[in-house]
Amino acid sequence: MIEARALSAAIGGREVVTQASIAAGPGEIVGLIGPNGAGKTSLLRALLRLVAPTAGQVLLDGADITADPPHRHARAIAYLPQGQTVAWPLTVRRLVALGRAPHRTAWSGLTAADEAAVERALAVADAAEFADRPVTELSGGERARVLLARALAVEAPVLLADEPMASLDPYHQLATVDALKKVAADGAAVIVVLHDLALAVRTCTRLCLMDRGWVVAEGAPEAVLTDANLAAVYRVAVRRGAGGDFAIGRRLDT
Repeated sequence: MIEARALSAAIGGREVVTQASIAAGPGEIVGLIGPNGAGKTSLLRALLRLVAPTAGQVLLDGADITADPPHRHARAIAYLPQGQTVAWPLTVRRLVALGRAPHRTAWSGLTAADEAAVERALAVADAAEFADRPVTELSGGERARVLLARALAVEAPVLLADEPMASLDPYHQLATVDALKKVAADGAAVIVVLHDLALAVRTCTRLCLMDRGWVVAEGAPEAVLTDANLAAVYRVAVRRGAGGDFAIGRRLDT
């Protein structure tokens, strides 16, 4: 389990996360949602110690991660950031194999276990068909699937993913949902940043709604995505169908 307790963090002297508490255990997919600038990415980065917390704790299996050596942290938590670029024309398979780096010693080659993990990750991310192509020749959506595969190749017990569906077509958005569900079903704890609320409902076991650095609601999707919360945080009204589906209706400032 990964858990933040009353976590605060600042960037450039400005507090971007304020007393946020969130937890994800084995088999769970927790969705971080909220408007632009709410602090979702900053909270993920604080969980990873990429942004130094100013208060609170980050716990991994009940132990504060501050004292963890970097290699243990890298094996325990896989991270898929948003907006990555790839400058070198590595083959897809070689790029995905970089996800195995935390399990290897310096200058050691890939073991049979590493190669098997790479093939599993390529299959789950639906990227095996272009495994031997240079990453720089792929489309944006194809590259996003490859970068997801690199994170999956770590086979860490915790996966943090920041907008993994952002550049994908509808088919591969749903394929990524299936990939995240498979990772969770295999025993990992997953925290994922999402902007598409319909995908959040489809994907997540729980949602954590942020606004201006604060966690303002947490729980099952239907308990978080209430009309009142959507109006207060997103400033939109929604239309709801009989089956629980909903669509954004209108802005509340017009």
